[in-house]
Amino acid sequence: MASGYDTDVVAWADEQAGLLRRIAAGERVNDAALDWAHVAEEIESVGNSERYRLRSHIAVVIEHLIKLQASPAVEPRNGWKASVLHARVRIKRALRESPSLRREVAAMIAEETLDVADEVAATLAVYGEQPTVDIAALSFSEDQVLGDWFPAEAA
Repeated sequence: MASGYDTDVVAWADEQAGLLRRIAAGERVNDAALDWAHVAEEIESVGNSERYRLRSHIAVVIEHLIKLQASPAVEPRNGWKASVLHARVRIKRALRESPSLRREVAAMIAEETLDVADEVAATLAVYGEQPTVDIAALSFSEDQVLGDWFPAEAA
């Protein structure tokens, strides 16, 4: 038999939140009405969404730092710089709102650098651009990604 979670997650969430609020207010409710397994899953998914949001902003910074270092193109450079600046603001906000994610940043940077490097290399190839540096050899520190660093030629 399908639960409310399986048929209408919004209605299920409203119902579960109401039950939890009633319990928090000291009211006795039928515990059988609480879908603890899915409540726990949904709470976990909030953390995963925050991780994904942070990882996404880190990937944008890395992508455009790589392009600034590797692409011979001149025209889009200011757009890449602006994108890095915007993403850094969003990273700071994400870390301010969820400071526990700070301990995951170094690993995210390392993982995203590998993935994004392949993507940038493929993108440059689509545009017929030959990278000016070995993209696979690039790496970034937390300070470079989170701080105000730009590659020398992009400064």
